[in-house]
Amino acid sequence: MEYKIKTLNAISSAIYTQLDDKYKVADDVTNPQAVLVRSASMHDAPIDDSVLCIARAGAGYNNIPVDLCSAKGVCVFNTPGANANAVAEMVLAGMLLSCRNIVGGIEWTRTLKGQGAAVEKAVEKGKKAFVGPELRGKTLGVVGLGAIGVLVANAAVHLGMNVVGYDPMISVEHAWVLSRQVKRENSLDALFSSCDFITLHVPLNEKTRGMVGTRTLSICRKGVRIMNFARGGLVDEAALIDALGDGRVSCYVTDFPSDALIGLEGVIAIPHLGASTPESEENCAVMAAAQTRDFLESGIIRNSVNLPAIDVAPVSKPRLLCIHENVPNVLGSITSAVAGFGLNISDLVNRSRGAMAVSVVDMDEIPARAQEALCDKVRAIPGMKRVRLLGV
Repeated sequence: MEYKIKTLNAISSAIYTQLDDKYKVADDVTNPQAVLVRSASMHDAPIDDSVLCIARAGAGYNNIPVDLCSAKGVCVFNTPGANANAVAEMVLAGMLLSCRNIVGGIEWTRTLKGQGAAVEKAVEKGKKAFVGPELRGKTLGVVGLGAIGVLVANAAVHLGMNVVGYDPMISVEHAWVLSRQVKRENSLDALFSSCDFITLHVPLNEKTRGMVGTRTLSICRKGVRIMNFARGGLVDEAALIDALGDGRVSCYVTDFPSDALIGLEGVIAIPHLGASTPESEENCAVMAAAQTRDFLESGIIRNSVNLPAIDVAPVSKPRLLCIHENVPNVLGSITSAVAGFGLNISDLVNRSRGAMAVSVVDMDEIPARAQEALCDKVRAIPGMKRVRLLGV
């Protein structure tokens, strides 16, 4: 079987380490089974009925209409951790830029062009205007201890900083690699009130939107420096501008410029360069391609943002993959349909996530004459979104 993947952005050729000659990948394919996307917005274009999955080569997925995808039974992937090192390095750079006034010093130095031999004297006289504190001995608060947050926290420890972290949902995987010197805070208020630097590493959703706002900023240490390489919407810009004006915030470093922030005193606006490294782009592409391949060929789901994880073996016998609403009687109806055709179930996995669920039914065999009829029978079950028969 040939699989067709549509690309909405330029994607690293490293995807072909995961995709063999069964895959046709191009930006002009018709009726694709999958879409690979980086930053292109998918909110204003229809999603073809042929699309089974969308893989975002990056961590954020605000450019994808996830609710619509769920309604259509389309699996949406992202690639958390693939760009972690690139972003973590930018956070460290941002902290240095925020406290040493490197940007201001460079801009001032450019004004000395044309002074000839007088430049050296001017530098020695003027450099005192750009004095700033060191990182060592300061306290950094890390909000969100996922792949990026852990790297930042551990690196800051090695730089001699006192590091506190907040993440009530930290995974076992990330907890294992987090430095023992990182102190755990039990509340965001405790973190915000105790830190010289704060860095944000949480997703943008209705719970986190504007999490750094008037109340939060009012309890911060005076002169706090805030790093935002996660999502712009995490910070209430109006509240931030007020806090910059009265000195509560001495510097805000963001990877998400806006018209209100550009050129503002105390703001270092970077043009979304956090993951802009060849290594990061390649890592994201490889991860997205591997997840797409495993889902298309075997129904394996890893790092989906709308469906539960499905960790099954690669397909080796007939496999029924069902994406459906998480409501009663669906699983029973699936197994009844299989039994109605006289087929034996050799393995069954059912997982749910919020309003969505996925059922994977492996059968010993299924005669060719029964394949289409079984799929039609299962598709007719109330709440069913998508049905595929693999391994035949």
